[in-house]
Amino acid sequence: MTKYPTLPLAADLYNDLEPSPESSWRDLVPGLMVAVLATMAAAFVADHYSAPLTLMALLIGLALNFLGADPRIGPGLGFASKTLLRWGIVLVGARITLGQIIDLGPLTLLAVVAILLATLGVGVVVARATGLGGAFGTLAGGAVAICGASAAMALATTLGEKRANQAQLALVLVGISAASATAMFLYPSLAHQLGLSDRQAGFMLGASIHDVAQALGAGYSYSDSAGQIAAIVKLTRVALLAPVLALVAAFFRAEDGKRTGITLPWFVVGFFVFAGINSTGVIPAAASGGAQDVATACLACAVAATGIRAPMSSLLETGFKPLLVIIVSSLVALALSLGAAVLLL
Repeated sequence: MTKYPTLPLAADLYNDLEPSPESSWRDLVPGLMVAVLATMAAAFVADHYSAPLTLMALLIGLALNFLGADPRIGPGLGFASKTLLRWGIVLVGARITLGQIIDLGPLTLLAVVAILLATLGVGVVVARATGLGGAFGTLAGGAVAICGASAAMALATTLGEKRANQAQLALVLVGISAASATAMFLYPSLAHQLGLSDRQAGFMLGASIHDVAQALGAGYSYSDSAGQIAAIVKLTRVALLAPVLALVAAFFRAEDGKRTGITLPWFVVGFFVFAGINSTGVIPAAASGGAQDVATACLACAVAATGIRAPMSSLLETGFKPLLVIIVSSLVALALSLGAAVLLL
């Protein structure tokens, strides 16, 4: 039986890691079957108990963590956490149009950008202050600032495993999913207590809640009008994922000390292409909805594979500091979003 070395959790753009061993499609089947079955179980639980799909996929993946030591499923799990992740990121572009972003107005758009950058910056500052380093701050702060677990997986792909290891990514996924689910229930109540208008509440919820599903769920639980505003604001944050990834790729040096420039990874280019095509209106609604469903499935499967492959012993040794980065970044995003909603809308 062929023994495979440990595969990287996410693709590494800088070739920091040894190339994965060549595998035939038969080698991928066992690991892919495990990841797909875990995702199907997560979808069942999420559907029947109104739970976040990403969180359920991660928790079920962690419950199956003991399987990660089996070398037979390594290639398939590596494929799920790398290739499926990248295609999921590409298909996320089918969720947005340029018209939705323009309708926000220039001041509101600038506020979304400023909140995103401030939240990301706070994550980096807190991570460095606690000794976790700028790369982890970028991972955790970016997940809070952009679109939760999807952004965390994309940022991990861009940073490379030597900058954001498996234990750190798994902890960020757990923390960001829990924080997003908590925000979905608490933030609408806060908006009611403060007497925000539908437009103000929609902006605040869309600009502060981490994952797309939770942001939209919170918005529509407030009102239909608030839900529409929350969707536009949230999808604007999703659209900013690509330029943030480009900035991260330009900022972090490769192992040889040279900067990589601003060359976009292919999945970022694909993200832009899908968003542009979707903006033209030539994609039928059914096809756009199908692309969103496929994107959700790919990302959930990648998250499940991440949970299965996460080194739990290292995860448990990380302590409270990584969660502190997520908590502080989340509170900053909430405060800034609330302030912008009151002042601008």
